[in-house]
Amino acid sequence: MSTATRTSAYPITVDELADRVRVRTVELGAPPTQNQVMTEFKVGRPKAAAALGALTPDPLAIAEQARPGSGPDPVLPLTDPAGPGVGSVPVSTVVDAPPTPGPDPGAADTAAPAPDRSTSEGTAGRGSGPGGARRAGRVRSWPLLLLAAGAFVSIWGGWVGLGELTGFGPIRLLPGILDEFVINSAIALPIGVEAYAAFALRVWLTPNPLPARARRFAMFSAIGSLLLGAAGQVAYHLMTAAGITTAPWQITAFVACLPVVVLGCGAALAHLIHTPTDHAADQTPAGHTQDRPAGEGR
Repeated sequence: MSTATRTSAYPITVDELADRVRVRTVELGAPPTQNQVMTEFKVGRPKAAAALGALTPDPLAIAEQARPGSGPDPVLPLTDPAGPGVGSVPVSTVVDAPPTPGPDPGAADTAAPAPDRSTSEGTAGRGSGPGGARRAGRVRSWPLLLLAAGAFVSIWGGWVGLGELTGFGPIRLLPGILDEFVINSAIALPIGVEAYAAFALRVWLTPNPLPARARRFAMFSAIGSLLLGAAGQVAYHLMTAAGITTAPWQITAFVACLPVVVLGCGAALAHLIHTPTDHAADQTPAGHTQDRPAGEGR
């Protein structure tokens, strides 16, 4: 059964519309929507909203009725197990309901602070998900290839030229076995000196724990190798600019010893790195130096 649609030419009042909507609610089992009211009763949106609002009970009235102590106490029958019923006793005399806890005034003070939107938005753009921070702080190392290319040409040419001025040159590495195999011994200077400088620098600056003696030796030998390489480049360019074709004997003697010195430093550093130690204090990360006891070295 459905309510007939109003066909009168006179506009329907809000009270009459509310009564019709109540009847329709009973028929449907649920309040109709605003669009249904507008379609079935041919009314506008404001009047449909007012009629539906009249169906909703006042929340203040419901809260007033539900408030404890607002009305008479309900009466429940109590029966004495030893005899006939004694009558009815108000509920308030039987059970005292515990008071309902109200909101804690200090809860607002202890609430967690709201996150900083500026910080969250700034970090979200730098990479989200696993590994985002690592990707954001990673420094690309490809510019090092350009630096190494330019340095390789200059350093290699300087050491080879200095070697030729100090007696290094083409030699038969396997005489009597492979006489055609000829190599210029001057390439031993850039390979030995510069390779050891890079190796010692890596050992000095590595974040991995190392014995303090190994890290200290790597630090001093790396700095010495870089200074020695710079001095070799200066000596070669000065002699070339002055038109000198043969280096003085002092420079020749010093340059001739470089391959042996580099080999000894490399072997010593490798030995210090792999030397086991029984003291945890000897294992120092990069940037830390081992503290020497107060009376040591005096």
